[in-house]
Amino acid sequence: MNKTVKIIIEVVLLAVIVFLTLTIVKSIQEPVDFNKQKAYRESVAIQRLKDIRDLQVAFRSVNGHFASTVDSLKLFYETGEMPVVLQIGSQDDSAAVAHTAAIKKANRRITNEQLYERYLAGDKQLVFSIENKIAVKDTLFNQREDFSIDSLKTIPFSGGAPVLMESAVKMVSGVPVPLFEAKMPYKTLLKGLDNQLRINLDADRRDQNKYEGLQVGSITAPNNNAGNWE
Repeated sequence: MNKTVKIIIEVVLLAVIVFLTLTIVKSIQEPVDFNKQKAYRESVAIQRLKDIRDLQVAFRSVNGHFASTVDSLKLFYETGEMPVVLQIGSQDDSAAVAHTAAIKKANRRITNEQLYERYLAGDKQLVFSIENKIAVKDTLFNQREDFSIDSLKTIPFSGGAPVLMESAVKMVSGVPVPLFEAKMPYKTLLKGLDNQLRINLDADRRDQNKYEGLQVGSITAPNNNAGNWE
């Protein structure tokens, strides 16, 4: 074997070794990168589903049923009101308790609304509670600088695909129970990541009889509005 042929063989073998090494490294690194991105995207999606759940619970407290669309939740957030109980004074303030009792004794028909008028007029020695209404947007998420009502309707990282949401009323033990569910399938949430790894993930979820994505609530069975990540 002459020297030139030997050098060519050595170069080819070196190239094969480098190729195989890179292939092995890639086969190991791809699932790592996929799972890292999956975890990040899930964290964003879960927060969005939690926000949808909080709005749904508030919506039901006012309307008696869940919203069927995210647009309905948005309208509720922007224009709706929620009842809140205002506690005026403290039962530990004996002087205020006695003062309030004296007023009620002198006028047995006085309402808490009338007591509230007296309170606003300057009588701070009162103890009572009253139901009031407050704008939803002034109650929910008002401490969240990152909250955006417009983002709730779409699945993050999907390019604008809508969240899949339904509501229903099902009979449970003879009692009508309002239900809702909101879903983000992995096929959409993990858009742009390794498709084969995503297909494998979906297959594993199906084998475990689990939804292939993230879901909060259920219209098929009451689950206390739980998320499938919890």
